[in-house]
Amino acid sequence: MSYMLLIHEPVGQRATRSDLEGRALYERMLRFGDALREEGVLLDAQSLAPLARATRVTKDNGQARVVDGPFAEAKEMIGGFFHVNVATHEEAVALAARCPAAEWATVEVRALAPCYES
Repeated sequence: MSYMLLIHEPVGQRATRSDLEGRALYERMLRFGDALREEGVLLDAQSLAPLARATRVTKDNGQARVVDGPFAEAKEMIGGFFHVNVATHEEAVALAARCPAAEWATVEVRALAPCYES
């Protein structure tokens, strides 16, 4: 079954690190992804750009409303994800617990499923 490990990080957290610290954390995340790949469970992984480079689109009465980031109301952002394929939810949670980002962010485990499932 496919699961997303979504990295929820506080907005502005990246700016509190030096370039060297940020690169070191990113390297740890790359090594984690490499380990998942070697274990045969990683389908994809990506880091996402900061909210300042994001755009939100909604529709109201058929009219698109486009808002460029950063978003004042945002307290956290999705910083990246790991898309994994494991047999159980418990296995996905165990992977999330191994993720280095769990030290400075929240790693949300979500199964992929049709939007009509409740």
